[in-house]
Amino acid sequence: MLDLQDMRTDYMKGSLDESTVPASAFMLFEQWFGEAVNSKLKDPNTMILATSNAKLQPNIRAVLLKIFDEKGFVFFTNYQSIKAQEISQNPQVAAEFLWLDLERQVRILGRCEKITTAESLSYFMKRSRESQIGAWVSDQSSVISSRKALQMQIEKMKQKFAKGEIPLPDFWGGYRIIPEQIEFWQGRPSRLHDRILYTRNDKEWKIERLAP
Repeated sequence: MLDLQDMRTDYMKGSLDESTVPASAFMLFEQWFGEAVNSKLKDPNTMILATSNAKLQPNIRAVLLKIFDEKGFVFFTNYQSIKAQEISQNPQVAAEFLWLDLERQVRILGRCEKITTAESLSYFMKRSRESQIGAWVSDQSSVISSRKALQMQIEKMKQKFAKGEIPLPDFWGGYRIIPEQIEFWQGRPSRLHDRILYTRNDKEWKIERLAP
């Protein structure tokens, strides 16, 4: 059995000071996200999304952030998926970005709601044709008999939509996480990390430092 007790890294790449951070959490997120992109990290828009159902059973999975602005953080999914069912039962969610090469994390607590059909359509039309067909084919989270059966469905959809644009499925679209709190975590030596918490208060943000 592997001994994990001595596996540790001393983080030394940066620092975070509550006296110099931007007044808006979105401004700091945009800065950090840009640095993650410029650092050539693999899929820096990967976001771990945590939901829970009516029985308070937690569930997590990775999704891809596709839009972010002052309104929140948007990802796309099948509206009949497990995550969608759980969001309908409990719209309070948590999300995390982990950029280990930069020794950073961003943690988000907030409420999840569907975006408009127009917003979903705008993004859907930017997807590749193969991904558009994938949205139609995948009954996300349901049990399927085999990969071959899935491939047969793909071929059927290719024939169905052989001519013209592929329409937006009515069971597919985006969710926006409207943040109530956003924590920025910068690794520091000896596990004495910098943690800055933004808490939303109407249109302003309260900024606090948390103990490591």
